[in-house]
Amino acid sequence: MIKLIVGAKGSGKTKQMIDMINENLAKVNGNIVCIAKSMESTYNINASVRLIDVDEYKIDTYERFYGFFAGVLAGNYDIEQVYVDGLMKVGEKDLDKLGDLMEKMDSISEDKLVVVTVSADEEALPESVKKYL
Repeated sequence: MIKLIVGAKGSGKTKQMIDMINENLAKVNGNIVCIAKSMESTYNINASVRLIDVDEYKIDTYERFYGFFAGVLAGNYDIEQVYVDGLMKVGEKDLDKLGDLMEKMDSISEDKLVVVTVSADEEALPESVKKYL
């Protein structure tokens, strides 16, 4: 299941995501992974969360991100939650392509909570993205 945190740049999406991560640590039996474009804001995340900086892996398109995301899930069956911050910075910033990516991500993560921050106004989102609100 994918859940979006949507808002303009600087609206507190990353802080909201970090609060969710830290709150959910006590509730999950498995692992939590946080994938971010930039690790600047992640110092407030509990050390037991696996932090992954996509910049270290030269991920620069939605297609490459999907392959990376699938690999992360395949490499650890104990993952219960995945948080993705700055996804629109990874690729083309194309909202329609983002909808396609979300659909693919959702199809392989049905039994996991996947939370994604999206820097855009809710009104600007296409239906393919809005369905994850």
